[in-house]
Amino acid sequence: MNIPDEFADIRPFEPEELPEVYERLLHNEQFLAVLHYLFPQQPVEQIAALMRQQSTNLDFQRTFCYPFLENLLREKSTGCTIDASAVDTKRNYTFVSNHRDIVLDSALLDKLLIDAGFQSTCEIAIGDNLLSLPWVKDVVRINKSFIVERSLNRRQLLLSSKRLSDYMHFVAQEKKDNIWIAQREGRAKDSNDRTQPAILKMMSMGGEGSVVERLKQLNIVPLAISYQFDPCDYLKAREMQLRRDNPDWQKGPTDDIVSMQTGILGYKGEIHYECAPCINDYLSTLSADIPTNEIFDLIASHMDQEIFSRYRLYPENFIAWDLLEGNQQHADQYTPEQAATFREYLQQQLQKIDIEQPDEDFLCKQLLTMYANPAKNKTAGA
Repeated sequence: MNIPDEFADIRPFEPEELPEVYERLLHNEQFLAVLHYLFPQQPVEQIAALMRQQSTNLDFQRTFCYPFLENLLREKSTGCTIDASAVDTKRNYTFVSNHRDIVLDSALLDKLLIDAGFQSTCEIAIGDNLLSLPWVKDVVRINKSFIVERSLNRRQLLLSSKRLSDYMHFVAQEKKDNIWIAQREGRAKDSNDRTQPAILKMMSMGGEGSVVERLKQLNIVPLAISYQFDPCDYLKAREMQLRRDNPDWQKGPTDDIVSMQTGILGYKGEIHYECAPCINDYLSTLSADIPTNEIFDLIASHMDQEIFSRYRLYPENFIAWDLLEGNQQHADQYTPEQAATFREYLQQQLQKIDIEQPDEDFLCKQLLTMYANPAKNKTAGA
């Protein structure tokens, strides 16, 4: 496919570029060390030979990523499911989801789309703040990721956003492939998932016609992601206290790497993905008279309700809500044994928080809030 040069720095690698990238990776010591860690029983030469046989990005994903995720889910979860009944597996969509895990949200979606019968996975929006190592950037671009540039001045950000939107429209309309993008920049630390109107505004910068027509061209599908347990919950609580105690606090160079490792390797319990219908029909109901500065808020609110209503709630969500409120209003949703087990889990997570002066009451409240908010949001929208 003839892809405009303007996208060269941000798009995934094309099949004809893969052989050169494979060789670059196979001569990188850090990448080889990761291979040894992930596949300790297989000689590197065997893995290298298998890599060289993968002629497309999707081949690479099916050969390496899919089985890795299957093994990970066997070890670190009690199951991972998708309800894609609201969409047509023969079409391509832009999936906009709540954001729990830096790596797994999109990686698991790729696996689940294959399981659901889609012919392709997703092109994944990923922030360049996670790509400081050149070999990591190579790996994610093999894995169908496109790059969202973050640390730019206002003028640069505007130009970058336009290019990003143009690329998303190119993927949707010309490549006819799926896209995944989070509903907001960064994860919602308190699990109070809200679509940022700015994300929709960026998405409408590409394409042609009115705002509504441009968004329709992307075939947007709100996607609810539910994890029974968030392995990074204690890291998020830690960050909240550090920001509370020092408003100027900034994440260190290894913080995102630790979050990625913890999210991948930690226990997640049950995981569920659920697709809402494509919002094109909803967009058709919007009056052309709605001011532009209001339309993004309206669409974001609609997407939030679509996501909230499709959360899969677990006993832990209701236990956390009751512990937060100091009552047993939702005791019919869990057993005393489940409540006791969750309280033990909270204590274990609190003990992992490495901070000079931990405010245990504050940290516990943050953990409870993370688990309670999905239940609160779903109940409020019911």
